[in-house]
Amino acid sequence: MALQIHTAPADADGQVVLGVTLPRLLDDAVEKYPNPKGFNQPQPGGGWMTMSNGEFRDAADEIALGLLASGLERGDHAAFFMDSDLYFALADFGTLIAGIVNVPLYTTYAPENLVYVTNHGEAKAMFVTNEEMLANFAGWAGEVPDVKLVVLAQGSGAGVTLPDGVRLMTLDELRAEGKRVRTETPNRPDELRDLIEADDLATLIYTSGTTGQPKGVMLTHENISSNSHASFTGISILGHQEEQVVTFLPLTHIFARMLQFASVAWGQSVFFSNPDQIVAHLAEVQPTMFASVPRVLEKVYDKVSLGVAESTGLKHKIGTWALDLASQYDVSRPDGGLPGWKYAIADKLVYSKLRERLGLTRVKAVAVGGAALRSDLASSFMAFGIPAYQGYGLTETSPVITVNLPGQNRAGTVGPPIAGVEVAIAEDGEILSRGPHIMKGYYKMPDKTAEVLDDDGWFHTGDIGEFTPDGFLKITDRKKALFKLSTGKYVIPQPIENALTESSLIEQAVVVGNSQKFCTALIFPNMEALPVWAKQHGVTATGQALLKDPTVQAEFERLVGEANAGMDHWSQVQRFRLVPELMTVENELLTPTMKVKRGAVNQEYADSINGMYQASVSKRNGAAVVA
Repeated sequence: MALQIHTAPADADGQVVLGVTLPRLLDDAVEKYPNPKGFNQPQPGGGWMTMSNGEFRDAADEIALGLLASGLERGDHAAFFMDSDLYFALADFGTLIAGIVNVPLYTTYAPENLVYVTNHGEAKAMFVTNEEMLANFAGWAGEVPDVKLVVLAQGSGAGVTLPDGVRLMTLDELRAEGKRVRTETPNRPDELRDLIEADDLATLIYTSGTTGQPKGVMLTHENISSNSHASFTGISILGHQEEQVVTFLPLTHIFARMLQFASVAWGQSVFFSNPDQIVAHLAEVQPTMFASVPRVLEKVYDKVSLGVAESTGLKHKIGTWALDLASQYDVSRPDGGLPGWKYAIADKLVYSKLRERLGLTRVKAVAVGGAALRSDLASSFMAFGIPAYQGYGLTETSPVITVNLPGQNRAGTVGPPIAGVEVAIAEDGEILSRGPHIMKGYYKMPDKTAEVLDDDGWFHTGDIGEFTPDGFLKITDRKKALFKLSTGKYVIPQPIENALTESSLIEQAVVVGNSQKFCTALIFPNMEALPVWAKQHGVTATGQALLKDPTVQAEFERLVGEANAGMDHWSQVQRFRLVPELMTVENELLTPTMKVKRGAVNQEYADSINGMYQASVSKRNGAAVVA
């Protein structure tokens, strides 16, 4: 059966631009949209350190020249163990101008993963943000023998010992070396740019697969630049120097990084923040745009709802009415489908005050990605005057495939395809995509690449979806066990499931949490081994009553706590239920080859799973059993 190919709506504003390198985005912006406040870094004592986009380009040129003068060559790789801030952005553009492929590292990775990615990514240099991160790197520097140059963005590095043969330079020293080279050969930065091709590899972004081994996604200059241009031209309400953009999501993720490239290309003012300071920075900057994951919006809404619930009298009645009205907002209609007088009253009494409190009185768009945004939140935030637009994509797609936009918005969907992107649904329901945004492949993993990229150029996303009659994509399921929390974090359930079943008291375990705040688990005890353990520990209960005994429950909490140890914090199980009946082929929860049918499990135990997220519990050993 021939695939039905979906593309951007005919009346969409997005444009396809190919053949553009990432440094050219900066160069064009400096010429077309010079901005004296292009880049803004928060300072420890308050206030902002500001660089114009012209000064930023000069600094990036100096970094590029300094790297090449310090022993690196075009085509080499450099890793980033950095915070998501101005220094990351400078290192990013500096390496790109030099023709050096950068390899961002997740700062939350366990040391063994940091070592694996650095070595597999063949990094010869390492950028670190500050002395604390330098000291962290020093702890595993001996395991990455190819790294011969370390660049420290802040501080001197005095007192930190690195392996013999590893040179430490501060960013200032690196820039000084680059400035010397530029003085001697003023045309060298332009010569470096002339050497860059749009199809050159720009970055390796490592993402975990179902086996748990990170895979290096190879993204080119054109992959990212075309995606940036198509995504931003679709948001016709956004301008250039007048826009103030706050960025607080990790730049190790392609979502935040692509949006930053777009803001740079548009000459907008970028303010770097972080999750700890975002509330204060939103109030201070009053941004016109920012990006978020659904979990942040969920927390905001939960806080608003709690405030209304705790209020009394007339304030409680008005707040409850306004929240109910917001949930009825129809994002597909310009007026929201609400009576104008009702909306005007709610906006004056409630919504406008919420915008003022959040520092979002000027916001034009909130780009939401990384996980599914609940339909009710999409409607409510639009009613609040905080327009949140849900999109969809993967690291392998640079990342945007589809996105809701002003005038093209449907709650519960991830929007239509962006310009230049093709999307199709395979016979088994899997979402396929093709276009200039698709990665070159997985670094040094041709077999893994062949699993997801077919001969016709279609990338197989591993997600299941369908299109609405008016052309909006809906994600309905995941093809693989890998899932995302509402925080945007990927969770690979098998490692912790395997750790749990190492205990003789646990026969089976299924970790769940797709689009939820945290992970939970269904634990199926070994009902033959458990009575023996119970008798040894003075427990008199028998049968299924064992599962309600406090001593038994405390033991399972201890086992879950042990299994959590060493796992990434977002993949740790926070709550669990003990299920007496095992999964079997006969009850259709296991396949004939004894693999868990996760969709069937989620359906069979839907009430139990929902109950774990609604329950109020106290934790022991970092996890809690839900009765």
